[in-house]
Amino acid sequence: MPLVGDVVEGKWIVFLKDTEGEQAVGVDGTFALLGLAFGVVSALVVFLLRRRGGVPLVVGLAVGGLLGSLLAWRIGVWLGPAEDVVAHARDVGRGVTFSAPLKLGAKGALLAWPLAALVFHLGLTALFGPRDPEPEFPDGPYQAPPVA
Repeated sequence: MPLVGDVVEGKWIVFLKDTEGEQAVGVDGTFALLGLAFGVVSALVVFLLRRRGGVPLVVGLAVGGLLGSLLAWRIGVWLGPAEDVVAHARDVGRGVTFSAPLKLGAKGALLAWPLAALVFHLGLTALFGPRDPEPEFPDGPYQAPPVA
């Protein structure tokens, strides 16, 4: 069953099989949900390996999540159906439904992985991270130094 189907009719006119379908939005949503899941997993792994945290760690987590998201998108396009719709339509013939090329319509879905990783890592650090030591106060009330 094609995710987003195209049909060839007449003189090689290619159109969507279900023009009011929500398959294209579903593809973007699936990509975003997978990005959220990978973000949570990567944040958990980073937190367990480097519990102290720090700014470079968080920047690396965000950049790594964005690069992972871009890589996943490009691999999906590469492994998916052919991007040349006309040539693919000629191969399958008239009246046959075929899968359309994978396109990410909502480019903001690329940010799901890094944002999920950052938010989840922040939560883990806030709940289970090391605490700063409490300041030590001298015993007794505060006394101002004598004025000279």
